[in-house]
Amino acid sequence: MPLIPEEPQIHESAQGPRATPASGRTAPTPRPVPGPRPAAPPRPGRPGPLRPAPAQRTPRDVAAPKPGPSAPAPRAASSTPQIQLIPASAEGALDAAEEAVDLLLESGRAPGDVLVITTGDPHPWAAHELTFGEASYWAQHDARDDVFYTDAAMAPRAAARPVVVVAVNGGTDAAAATVLPLAHSRAEALLIVCGDPQQINSVLGAGV
Repeated sequence: MPLIPEEPQIHESAQGPRATPASGRTAPTPRPVPGPRPAAPPRPGRPGPLRPAPAQRTPRDVAAPKPGPSAPAPRAASSTPQIQLIPASAEGALDAAEEAVDLLLESGRAPGDVLVITTGDPHPWAAHELTFGEASYWAQHDARDDVFYTDAAMAPRAAARPVVVVAVNGGTDAAAATVLPLAHSRAEALLIVCGDPQQINSVLGAGV
């Protein structure tokens, strides 16, 4: 029903039927309840703020009041991560990815929150750790206590993390076309891609 211009808008969670006291005077309309103050997007798994409880109804207001929920369900984390593009050549993509990781850690991100994927040559750390065998290499992935580096061939085995950084440091176009949508699905909050903007936008636009 459209609102009367002079009547203030009422938040749904605070709106209830108006009571008419015995004197015949109409009870004042409740003031609008302000919504939650803007805040930074919550990290995955963190519940959002609770809405104000609905106004209590009396037997005079409603003949058979229905009990409302005790609290709203926690707000689910967004399934769509933010995407940041860092222009870089294939030769400089890995260095750009390393700088991005350094900035993430300096800003307070836990090392275990970050997954780095390369489309071309593997990161030196990954190449070194694989010399001790895949069991040891993936055990470090499962421990989630440090930044984990992998490449296009092994990336499908990597689990989701809050932040995924992709270095488009060579490899075939097919590798990039496979890795970028995969990285997008693994990133819970933020996807950072370092490489050629035209190639990246073309792949992300088609695959995400």
